Amino acid sequence: MIRSMTAFARHQVRDACGELTWEIRSVNHRYLETTVRLPEELRAIEPSVRERVGQRLGRGKVECSLRFRPGDAVAGEIRVNERLVTQLLDASQQLLKFLHTSALPTVTDIMQWPGVLETAEQDFTPVQQAALQALDAALDDLVAAREREGARLEQLIRQRLVAMREQVVRARERMPQVIEGVRERLRARLAEVVETLDAARLEQEMVLLAQRLDVDEEMDRLATHLDEVERVLGSDEPVGRRLDFLMQELNREANTLGSKSADAEATAISVEMKVLIEQMREQVQNIE
Repeated sequence: MIRSMTAFARHQVRDACGELTWEIRSVNHRYLETTVRLPEELRAIEPSVRERVGQRLGRGKVECSLRFRPGDAVAGEIRVNERLVTQLLDASQQLLKFLHTSALPTVTDIMQWPGVLETAEQDFTPVQQAALQALDAALDDLVAAREREGARLEQLIRQRLVAMREQVVRARERMPQVIEGVRERLRARLAEVVETLDAARLEQEMVLLAQRLDVDEEMDRLATHLDEVERVLGSDEPVGRRLDFLMQELNREANTLGSKSADAEATAISVEMKVLIEQMREQVQNIE
């Protein structure tokens, strides 16, 4: 199945651990390049995130972003460092003797002292597991979106394949007329400057000219490449690079046909082929 490399997916889950929101964006890229943005509490799952993305996607520049809003189950319990508070009060009492005042530090003053308030260390393992499960769901959505867009790209490419085959038929039908027209023009020009034409020599030159103008091989290769494009479109593997190579081959044959064009219609056929190939190439650039 054809997959596009451009897609977006968003998946959100809520439970006692809190709220987890994944956003995944992907665009076309020559290889698979993954960027991961995680909250500090969940930084440990980054290797697993990259592994999961690599298992599901073949190519593309992928940005994975996770937002986390803690719930009650993981809210850190705030505790008072009683030992430190006692030390602060004792130190205050000693200072009062030197300052000759009875003003003790307020509760607010003590709370602002570094280390007085402590947060109990939390186990984020359940949150990490939930985040990875949510990632799998987000990747499912992303792959589905890439497949939908891929189906649209495949339809566009197949439409142009049909149009390309029509141009190949036109070129095959037109070339005998092109060659005969060149022959007639050549005879007419030679007749103007030469009173007596050597029929044998003229025929030999005509044969050589016809060989130079013959495009049967180019048409055969074009037809073969078009068949291969259709075969590749039906593959279950990532096919973007293979299709890109085939577009280059099609363009090479169309250019050769253009270089052999000897009349306006043959040139128009070559130009139309190159337009269709370029349209397909633009779509192929976005295929995984």
